[in-house]
Amino acid sequence: MSRYILGRLAGLVFVLLTVSFLTFFLMYNTPGGPFEELNQPLSAEAKANILRKYGLDQPFYVNWWNWITRAVQGDFGVSYFYPNTRVIDLFSRYWGSSLMLGALAVAWSFPLGVALGIIAALKRNTIVDQVITSVALFTVTIPIISLIFFSIAIFIIGLKWFGFNNGQPLYEQPPNTWVLPVFIFGLGTVGALTRYTRSGMLDVLGQDYIRTARAKGLRRSVVIGKHAMRNMLIPLVTIFGPVLANAVTGSTFVEITFAIPGVGRFFLESIYTRDYPIIIFTVIIGATILTISNLLIDLAYTLIDPRVRLGGSH
Repeated sequence: MSRYILGRLAGLVFVLLTVSFLTFFLMYNTPGGPFEELNQPLSAEAKANILRKYGLDQPFYVNWWNWITRAVQGDFGVSYFYPNTRVIDLFSRYWGSSLMLGALAVAWSFPLGVALGIIAALKRNTIVDQVITSVALFTVTIPIISLIFFSIAIFIIGLKWFGFNNGQPLYEQPPNTWVLPVFIFGLGTVGALTRYTRSGMLDVLGQDYIRTARAKGLRRSVVIGKHAMRNMLIPLVTIFGPVLANAVTGSTFVEITFAIPGVGRFFLESIYTRDYPIIIFTVIIGATILTISNLLIDLAYTLIDPRVRLGGSH
């Protein structure tokens, strides 16, 4: 197992190098820049000095290599938009709100989505199944931005049940400012998980060993809990990785509309201002989280099913 983990970690290094190189290529070859006259009027001499200071007068691959050599030492640069402020300090300032938003959204949406999917599968072709699948389809297909605006109009402006965030970290705010964004952020996950779990459970229930267990007189609860759910764990763990990675990196629409100072909002603002150090660091963090979550999922497979061997064999 240790050899497998080392191999995957080596693959992670290759992925991060590739992602960082492509990100630098796209940033430096996109028209415009962080110090264009439209954003910040500068004299030709002042602009040249600033470009030289940040190395923007050099080819992108030179800047990429310089960034790599500093990054391995823990230096991810300073922000262009927040002078003399380290990127890692800015990121840590905003990440707490995104972590809280994502953790709370996953905490309520994942178990509920799984439970609704199981109920829909067990009640197949009944009114219960039709209601659950219809609601799940609605939550998946409705644009999140429309859902946000309708929720704000009804529950904040109209009924005044909730309030807006005042721009402070989410964990410093009262519950009435974050309950609604947490609910909206997790709603799409509930719908996707419900449909995914229902489909997987129906497939498992149709297997021969399930019918054999029922024919032996085992109670339905035992068959579902001991046999069906055990074989549903691997697909559920598989989908949990991307859900968790998305939750950790934040939701841009939710954070912007509810004035939550999170990573998603911060990342979008850095794109507008062409704050290259912020952009590259956020992309690398996202790629790292997704890659490590996939590694942890593969390791979890061996715990769920001993027949699974790392490396893809059984």
